[in-house]
Amino acid sequence: MYDSFGIFVGGAWSGGSGTAEVLSPVTEKAIGSVAVASSEDTRAALEAAADAQAPLRSMGGFGRADALHRIADEMVRRSDEAMRMISTETGKPIAQSGREWGLACDQFRWYAEEARRVYGRIVESRVPGGRFEISREPVGIVGAFTAWNFPAALPARKLAPALAAGCPVILRPSLQTPGVAMLIVDCIRTCGLPAGSVNLVVGATADTYQPIMADARVRKVSLTGSTRVGQQMIRDAADTVKKVSMELGGNAPLIVYGDADLEPALDASVPTKYANSGQVCVSPDRFFVHESLHDRFVEGFVDRVTKIALGDGCDPETGMGPLINRRRLEETDGIVQSAVSAGATLVHGGKRAAGFNAGHFYEPTVLTDVTDEMGVFAEENFGPIAAITSFRDDDEALSRANASPMGLSAYAFTTSPDRARRTVAELKSGMVGINSFALAAAEAPFGGTNYSGLGREGGVEGIEDYLDTKLAQIVF
Repeated sequence: MYDSFGIFVGGAWSGGSGTAEVLSPVTEKAIGSVAVASSEDTRAALEAAADAQAPLRSMGGFGRADALHRIADEMVRRSDEAMRMISTETGKPIAQSGREWGLACDQFRWYAEEARRVYGRIVESRVPGGRFEISREPVGIVGAFTAWNFPAALPARKLAPALAAGCPVILRPSLQTPGVAMLIVDCIRTCGLPAGSVNLVVGATADTYQPIMADARVRKVSLTGSTRVGQQMIRDAADTVKKVSMELGGNAPLIVYGDADLEPALDASVPTKYANSGQVCVSPDRFFVHESLHDRFVEGFVDRVTKIALGDGCDPETGMGPLINRRRLEETDGIVQSAVSAGATLVHGGKRAAGFNAGHFYEPTVLTDVTDEMGVFAEENFGPIAAITSFRDDDEALSRANASPMGLSAYAFTTSPDRARRTVAELKSGMVGINSFALAAAEAPFGGTNYSGLGREGGVEGIEDYLDTKLAQIVF
């Protein structure tokens, strides 16, 4: 499966300095072996990126735009291959893989156009005969670090704006899902960018992460990962004063107000909660349902959950696949058992799924009578667990929803425009969905506040962290 790839340095694939097995979350057997980088390989990638800076910048925005459109065209051509690889590596249903690959393609289309619009401006000067010229320049080499749960969308969100801005990139994807990132890089390989514009290394932290973070020529790093890893990256970036942007963990609240249209809320909430087996940073974790709707909501929720078919993501009949690895399976079960021990009511699921000889399958789980202090509520569960509680009034719901250090996404269902506007204004979150969970789009800024991260990916805002602003005072 990985025979055509490896590590990618200076415009070419190579075998790296060793290999590592990639395991299927469905069979628990090896999908294949991938090349892993040594510290010398990573330093070679750094040199290649340094050599690419001048030719990539000299292409200009219009030249880079044309290249990004060619990348998107090649990605579209290889869609079937990509969808199967995403589902094979992650276990997610093939339909979800298709949507993810489409989102990744959109990133290159969007930033192809943004590459043409890296504008400066002229400001009148107080000095006689003078003027201020403000221009935007590529920040320099970028280190991009991505998680396994969206192995196409996450690299695309970093590669597309960096290249649009004129920044060479060293991409370090997760070793659990390296093939999807490799496929994106292989699409980039064919599309006319200078050698070294994109490089890819996978491997141990000491051999990949540390050389990138220590090199002063790397002027920006971007991470999608856990809050703990993000905190460490901020500390490491301080040594060479790198720019940082990061999308970290979430613990999203969902408020179902008493005036909500119940059936559409249920129809949207269940597939969103169990997409990618709940291993989604913007997945709703904490369900606050008005006491007048609570029992009906739980009944309708469970009815829909019972219809979810578990299985191999490559099977088009599958509605939910496995968790990514055994550790995630054990952690998910521990979260559920801890909540039940603390007094939560297990309404559905709550154990490893029966009927599978292998794989990290866990039943889609519903808990009620959950309190805010329970770990399943207080922390991101990152699994197929819906934790449901009730509330009496708007003040209570908003206060409890905000009682988290995280602030990535939040959701609410209501038929009242006034309640919707108040909710958007008061929720402490980088993104808010009202009667919708559709937050991820190339044209929209994606990111959080507080412990959920820094910066934005997507939209016109997404290119900002890859640019420096230069001021010139010119007098004649």
